[in-house]
Amino acid sequence: MGTKDGKGLKYSQLMEDLKKQIFSGKLQAGDKLPSENELSASYGISRQTVRKALAILQNEGYVYAEHGRGTFCSELVRHSHTSRNIAVVTTYLSDYIFPRLIQGIDSTLSEEGYSIILKNTKNSRSREAKCLEDLLQKDIDGLIIEPSKSHIYCRHMNLYQKLDEYHIPYVFIQGCYEQMRDKPKVLMDDCKGAYMMTNYLISQGHKNIIGVFKADDSQGQNRHKGYVRALQEAGMIYEPDNIIWFYTEDRAVHPSARIRQMAAEKRKMDAVVCYNDQIAVEVIKAFWSMGIRVPEDISVTGYDNSYMASFGDLKLTTIAHPHEKLGEMAASLLLELIRGGNNEKMCKDILIAPEIVCGNSTISRQAGTDD
Repeated sequence: MGTKDGKGLKYSQLMEDLKKQIFSGKLQAGDKLPSENELSASYGISRQTVRKALAILQNEGYVYAEHGRGTFCSELVRHSHTSRNIAVVTTYLSDYIFPRLIQGIDSTLSEEGYSIILKNTKNSRSREAKCLEDLLQKDIDGLIIEPSKSHIYCRHMNLYQKLDEYHIPYVFIQGCYEQMRDKPKVLMDDCKGAYMMTNYLISQGHKNIIGVFKADDSQGQNRHKGYVRALQEAGMIYEPDNIIWFYTEDRAVHPSARIRQMAAEKRKMDAVVCYNDQIAVEVIKAFWSMGIRVPEDISVTGYDNSYMASFGDLKLTTIAHPHEKLGEMAASLLLELIRGGNNEKMCKDILIAPEIVCGNSTISRQAGTDD
């Protein structure tokens, strides 16, 4: 079984290595690839496995074979800049805020005669790289992309560099990799949003505020910064133990499980600032399962003002997120880039100001005690 797994890894590694060489320019159109025997020896896999990998690359258009001569690197798709196709890559498609976000993008682009090629990454870095590889093989005029796990160092910069090389403009939405902070983007002011929400709770008399933030994207990091800033300005001590960090992979389980644990430990808390509405709903359900009332016992806030902000008689206090408007802004910015080329005077960053939407998931504790 170990041998099979090893072969599987090396088979995949062979394909990825050859793609990297193609996209980095190390392998140019018309260059001959090493022979099957050479690749077999280099990767420690059989010639049959090499042939299978090369056949897949050939089907995907990366290489072509000439009988008796060998396998050669194909010429990548020529980008005409007149295809009227725009690629849109988001982390998810059908849930949470994404349908309305995509609707905003589509309505703006369709008015201008563009069609969209829609892809999603499920917030996976490897899926994002695969999406970009696929799109570089298509004739597209531009790209709108929500980066996956944007707080983590991007290891497929070569694919973005290829977009630059082909003069395909792209706009980041909802986050941006640290290495590409100078690239065009449309973002919420997440630091300010969480600052305003935390400050709002402090003004209501809350003194023990728990924070629940996502660790692997820039939105979560910036919302945490806003939370910390509000506490510091209010002269309140920042307690690392009052922070629940979660990752994409454990978002459905960890925040609510940790909240239940903290409640069971009788941790002092009178409010919880949540990364988004989705997490806030899970946190509230966790409290309810323990007989803890929201907001009477503990106030809970969300972020994004999504359809999840209202359930039953409870309406989350949250931060407004102009889902469709953000999509429209991103599409308009991309169209400006397509028309304006490298105009240095062009506005290439849009930062959307946050706004608190008051619901009934928080309550004033001005008349209460410090506990």
